[in-house]
Amino acid sequence: MAGHSKWANIQHRKGRQDAKRGKLWTKIIREVTVAARAGGADPETNPRLRMAWDKATAANMPKDNIQRAIQRGAGGADSDNYDEIRYEGYGVGGAAVIVDCMTDNRTRTVADVRHAFTKNGGNLGQDGCVAYMFKHCGQFFFAPGTSEDAVMEVALESGADDVVTDDEGMVEVICEPGAYTAVKQAFEANDLTPEMADVIMKPENEVTLEGDDAIKMQKLLDALESLDDVQEVYTNAVMPNEE
Repeated sequence: MAGHSKWANIQHRKGRQDAKRGKLWTKIIREVTVAARAGGADPETNPRLRMAWDKATAANMPKDNIQRAIQRGAGGADSDNYDEIRYEGYGVGGAAVIVDCMTDNRTRTVADVRHAFTKNGGNLGQDGCVAYMFKHCGQFFFAPGTSEDAVMEVALESGADDVVTDDEGMVEVICEPGAYTAVKQAFEANDLTPEMADVIMKPENEVTLEGDDAIKMQKLLDALESLDDVQEVYTNAVMPNEE
């Protein structure tokens, strides 16, 4: 990590998400609606909806808001028909970027995404140009000081693939996307609360950016994340957290 604190970066990312809660709610409601349309209104039989529900509660979204989004999705209202699109490209220093979108207007979305890339020193690439650099997986982070043995026992018994503890004592758990809900529920049942948990595109290798390159890359990521149609942005770039 070139001297960077991974835990500090995790905390910084969480803080940035909290600061953008209004926009975060909008994105989560869209995910809940699409998940309900695709797999039904029952979170117990719809894993994707279960994950979206968990995201909503973690973001302190009122239950009534979640239920309305589920009803809207399960009802199949034409106004809520979104296409899911993934864009791939390159940022500063050749860092890989994946942008997952939900949109009701593909032409608008690709134009907005391309503009964000070109304005901030990156470029939009072809499908598949960087996806191979990432692994689709469930990921959990536990704060330094959490018992590695306790996490490992629960993780491996519930179907996780790997448990890694870094020099700071932060514990990371990786699992297959299909095992995410079972692993999460196992942690909850054993009073183990991850600081962050999600199904993500995890970079296989990371690119460290310093100084102006780090600042420019963060501007690119911020520009992409600010777009209304963008749900998630993934990158293999590692940058020092802002103090």
